[in-house]
Amino acid sequence: MLRISLEQWRMFHAVVEYGGFNQASQGVHKSQSSIHNAVSKIEGSLGLKLFSIVGRKTTLTPAGELLLKRANYLLDEAKKLETIGVTLSQGVETKLKIAVDEIFPRAILYQVLEQVSSQYPLLQIELVESVLSGASELLAQGDVEIAISPTSLGIGFSENLCHITFSAVASPEHPLHQLERSLTLEDLKSYRQIVVRDSTQLKDNRASEGWLDANQRWTVSHIQTSIDMISRGLGFAWLPMNLIERKLASGQLKLLQLNENTQRSTQLYLTFTDGDRIGPAARSFLTALRAQCIKLAQPKKL
Repeated sequence: MLRISLEQWRMFHAVVEYGGFNQASQGVHKSQSSIHNAVSKIEGSLGLKLFSIVGRKTTLTPAGELLLKRANYLLDEAKKLETIGVTLSQGVETKLKIAVDEIFPRAILYQVLEQVSSQYPLLQIELVESVLSGASELLAQGDVEIAISPTSLGIGFSENLCHITFSAVASPEHPLHQLERSLTLEDLKSYRQIVVRDSTQLKDNRASEGWLDANQRWTVSHIQTSIDMISRGLGFAWLPMNLIERKLASGQLKLLQLNENTQRSTQLYLTFTDGDRIGPAARSFLTALRAQCIKLAQPKKL
């Protein structure tokens, strides 16, 4: 049986927060005597002095300072417990699992996640990064509630989200740039292509997006690995413009001058299996994501 109640700890905290017993009385709308009694009961139960009063100034004793840290933690946890209870009673989910293809713009994703997290501070968000068919597979298996993927499922709800533009690039020192002429796809086949592996676990469903049957092929698991390799002159590839803008601006990467097919575009889909079952936090994520992607599609002002 606890000898000190949560309310007594709250009165102790109020005295510190407001700078004195009289100020705390006004701040928490309690009588000064009730606050004095609460603090006195803590001191009597523990055999410690929590405050020293010199003139009109109320200060913590060393023991009071130590207990204040623990009391703050206790009160914070009590608030969280109440918030969780309210959240559960309102039907708000406690976890949200999202699969996102690696080509989706990270700045938009982070902004949306922060917005949702601010609205639902106790929400645990699990982000699974995938490539090609991986996000749709995770959704089909029930491992995530929402998928952002270049493949659209035949089940559930799927909508066009945004287009991602890819450009053919290589390091400025790559031999392809030394040809000093417009390049053909046949020219590219003589050099190493870096390809990103489909993250699906089903071998029969794995795709090789953009594969040209080049004489030499390196396959990697992540877009960032491909970007790093190409920046070091180890090959060429079509890469998402939103992920390589800085490297193009800094001169670490250079667009290949192809006579055709210089750029490609991939459609990303927003998919979830059952709109009636997703919770308020998931709906908030969907709404914020759609709004940001509408802005993405709007032409930039010069």
